[in-house]
Amino acid sequence: MTPDRTLVIESPRLDLVLESTESVLARIEALSPADRAEVSPDWMARMRNSAPSPWTHGFAIVERQSGAIVGGCAYKGPPDENGVVEIAYGVEPAVRKRGYAREAAEALVMYAARAGVRLVCAHTRPGNEASARVLESCGFERLGEVMDAEDGLVWRWERGA
Repeated sequence: MTPDRTLVIESPRLDLVLESTESVLARIEALSPADRAEVSPDWMARMRNSAPSPWTHGFAIVERQSGAIVGGCAYKGPPDENGVVEIAYGVEPAVRKRGYAREAAEALVMYAARAGVRLVCAHTRPGNEASARVLESCGFERLGEVMDAEDGLVWRWERGA
C-alpha cells in the first residue's frame, strides 16, 4: 500500500509519511496476532475517531532511495498539558541494523520540538537491548522501570525536545 503524502517528515535517508486511517488499519491487520495484541486499544480508538494528524495516526517509514516502506512510527497521542509526548517505532526484520529506527526516532523528536513539545519519552520492554541502543544513540536517558497501564512493566526513557 502506498501512503498518501499529505504530511512528510524528512530525515537524511527516510520520509516519514502520515498514514490515512485506512492504511493504519490495514497495516495493523497485517501484523501477526502477537504483534496485533501489542497495539494500544486507547490509541486505536483515538485514531479511528479523528482525522489523520501527526498526533493520532502513525507514519510509514519510507526509504527514500527505493520507495520501500521499511517500518512505522508514531506519537502515542498529542502532547500533554506539560508539553510531553511519547514516541513509538518499529522496523521490518529484513531491514534492521541499518539505522532506520534511530533515524525515524530522531525525526519524530525534531518534529515534536518544532511543534513546541518540551519533553519526548519512550517506553521499551525491560531487556530490549536493540531499542535501548536506538534511544541511547538519540540522546534519551533511561529513568528506570515504570508500570504502564497498557504495557505493564516498561523502561521509561526521556529526552528534552
